[in-house]
Amino acid sequence: MSDLGKVTEEHRRRRAVVYVRQSSVGQVERNTESAARQYALRERAVELGWPAGSVAVLDEDTGRSGASSDGRLGFRELVAEVGLGQVGLILALETSRLARCSADWHRLLDLCALTGTLIADGDGVYSPADFNDRLLLGLKGTMSEAELHFIRARLVGGLRNKAARGELRLALPVGLDRDDDERVVLCPDEQVRRAIERVFGLWRQLGSARQVALELVAEGQQLPRRRVGQRRIRWARASYGAVHDMLTNPAYAGAFVFGRQRVVKRLDEHGEVRVGRVDVPIEEWSVCLPDHHPGYVSWDAYLATRERLRANMRPRGEGGGAAREGGALLQGLVRCGRCGRKMQVTYSGTNGKVGRYARIRGRDFHATGRACQSLGACPCNGDRSEIGRFQGYKNVSEGPRRPGEWLTERHVSPSTITGPRS
Repeated sequence: MSDLGKVTEEHRRRRAVVYVRQSSVGQVERNTESAARQYALRERAVELGWPAGSVAVLDEDTGRSGASSDGRLGFRELVAEVGLGQVGLILALETSRLARCSADWHRLLDLCALTGTLIADGDGVYSPADFNDRLLLGLKGTMSEAELHFIRARLVGGLRNKAARGELRLALPVGLDRDDDERVVLCPDEQVRRAIERVFGLWRQLGSARQVALELVAEGQQLPRRRVGQRRIRWARASYGAVHDMLTNPAYAGAFVFGRQRVVKRLDEHGEVRVGRVDVPIEEWSVCLPDHHPGYVSWDAYLATRERLRANMRPRGEGGGAAREGGALLQGLVRCGRCGRKMQVTYSGTNGKVGRYARIRGRDFHATGRACQSLGACPCNGDRSEIGRFQGYKNVSEGPRRPGEWLTERHVSPSTITGPRS
């Protein structure tokens, strides 16, 4: 059947939509001919019998990848209009412009089949309601997704091959720079080197990242910081995060490392796919080349630092520490609903009997400039059933749960309970 034979007056009574997309901002700037060819599809719709006024151009997704529908508002709008039966024809230069993800592609095909919407590319016009056309469109969608996989595999393979030789140009932390021959050297700024050496010196003395941060704050010592991809160095108040980053970054030990993290995907509470990164064990790093460049500490010292930091850490869910004096029933147990860290207990008033849960260490350890939150405590008269009023917990009277099970609300409820600790 010819292209015109598939188009009926029922289709022409609805809109024709030209979907325009290029995968990156760089392609938008350089591949101007591709954009011109896509916009020229309006003339193709007119040739198929649509009035010029009934042809719409959807180009909101220009500069976005088709690997997922996340962030592609134009594609989502198109799917919604197809589902409402408002679109008679979708035109794209290639099917890969619409989607490179099989889930997104087949969802669109299902809706097109239900509403009788046609799809057209540079090869022809297809009806997803027809078995043969649907089979061909499904094959094209699979090929588009496979093509994306092959492109990624070639790129990643090149990166890994270069990283295995220690020649891949990675972003360097503050305190390390490249010379004219692209070799990694210590920062020529003596003040920067001295500040970093001070951090490692205090670590050898104290053996605690938090204690190092507190000591630097007490000394008024600022630490150098630099954003990824920038050469400009700024000085900021010492914080636990800055100290921890220096202690755990293998570049400061003179090592070239590739593959310290891996990408993970998960569904959030709204059903959206979220992409993040997690650290992997040192034995699973893709590339690890000690003595690659000058460092501030030795590789053996770096490994010892990792073990010491791990030993200092108390995993969540393994108890709340030893019971201490005071009437706060939940001391050592309650965590902040905003940042997830433990809240401290302070007492004031006559004889120091008025309790208050506060998350103030973010101001001291993380240089946030202010406390996260604080909540007043109210007496429960020893009745443990009143603990249910604390909305941030699940069955507190049953004892500790698995990590992350304590808090059910975003923020800790102000209905905090105090009482005698048992």
